Amino acid sequence: MRVLIVSDAWTPQVNGVVTSVQALIAELRGLGHQVKLLSPDNFRSIACPTYPEISLVWNLWQVGKAIRDFAPDMVHLATEGPLGWAARRWLQKRQLAFTTAIHTRFPEYLSARWPWLPLSWGYAWLRAFHRPSQAVLVSTERMRTEFASWGFINVQLWHKGVDTRLFYPCPQREAPAQPIFLYVGRLSAEKNIQAFLDLQLPGELRVVGDGPLRSTLQAAYPQASFLGYLHGQALAQAYRAASVLVFPSLTDTYGLVMLEALACGTPVAAFPVAGPLDVLQEGLTGVLATDLQRACLAALQLDRDDCAEQAKRQSWRASAQVFLAHQCLLDGQQCVLPEAAGTASAG
Repeated sequence: MRVLIVSDAWTPQVNGVVTSVQALIAELRGLGHQVKLLSPDNFRSIACPTYPEISLVWNLWQVGKAIRDFAPDMVHLATEGPLGWAARRWLQKRQLAFTTAIHTRFPEYLSARWPWLPLSWGYAWLRAFHRPSQAVLVSTERMRTEFASWGFINVQLWHKGVDTRLFYPCPQREAPAQPIFLYVGRLSAEKNIQAFLDLQLPGELRVVGDGPLRSTLQAAYPQASFLGYLHGQALAQAYRAASVLVFPSLTDTYGLVMLEALACGTPVAAFPVAGPLDVLQEGLTGVLATDLQRACLAALQLDRDDCAEQAKRQSWRASAQVFLAHQCLLDGQQCVLPEAAGTASAG
């Protein structure tokens, strides 16, 4: 099949959306499908104010031509940005079917940046975007229930995966002399990273990532090591070297970095909120507590082999097959597939 994916989030951004889209494209091609990505790389764009690594496409009148020229059998809108809205309008005007995904809790993120903005407004905007979608894909059963309670329809489960060829434990790892507590992710307000940096923990605090708050945080927390973005083996080695991954976010829909850390054998400390509650097994792969300091110290006692073993069960290939099972042809005919883990057919 000819699969078109539209995403406002793309490199050089480093986040869970980009990771998910990259992995999905690779697996779909591995399954024999022809895949095209429409991203800011295909258009003219400007840097997002206050967040320059995000590109905002402005020549949106070219989106329809790009879709028509590729002539896809199925279209998936991965993000709710300018590209996603432009593709949605073009497809809906022609009564062509598409699916969408919710990777990010935008209403909560907007409220974190502008506390005066009612949460209900953000959900109304998000609901409007996804309303015509054939299937709104979310990462966990908890998210499916929650978004349904906000009035979303056609909400379906699409689990995420981890690249175990890159993220795997070190068989001869030597424990560091002092614990290493690691944060991996964007350095922005919605990630609640100060909750991690304010902790009085023994050993070393390491921060992998970048974003609009980096200079402020680096000045305010000189005791922490800020390593910037790491990729590939360098990122995997950062996970392996860490004693505990600390995940302080209160708003993430999933948190792929937790799965990557577990695959490297590193347990996770987090708050007991959606995301961690869906990824972690309490007392086995992570510790969830409202007292994040207690969670960090308790996570030091977890078995690293158990963490790696649990992560190995989730592959990106299985995730891509579930994705295919939710797709539909542009004429509205549902793809005929075996159970979610089956192989694709043209329907």
